Amino acid sequence: MLLRRDVFQAIADPTRRAILLLVASQAMTAGAIASNFDSARPTVSKHLQILTECELLNQEQQGREIYYQLNPQKMKEIADFIEPFRMLWDDRFNKLESIMKSHQLKK
Repeated sequence: MLLRRDVFQAIADPTRRAILLLVASQAMTAGAIASNFDSARPTVSKHLQILTECELLNQEQQGREIYYQLNPQKMKEIADFIEPFRMLWDDRFNKLESIMKSHQLKK
């Protein structure tokens, strides 16, 4: 049975978010990634599989090793989805700051 996963399910897991942070600056092998976690290597491999299925990670074969690297285009999709919420909260905080400043001036 093939499960349909999306990027938001993938990034919901803290281990997968940590993996994304690890490979953000450089491509890494599964072994190098797994060495950063207390989890068993098959568990980390499952996380890598999910991140790859969701296209958050790309795989590149170099000799006998497979390197995982961040897919910036897919990360941009996440950022684009979150941007309206960030703007909404920025606007709310700016209004609150304005109200607080006007209240302090009245004192």
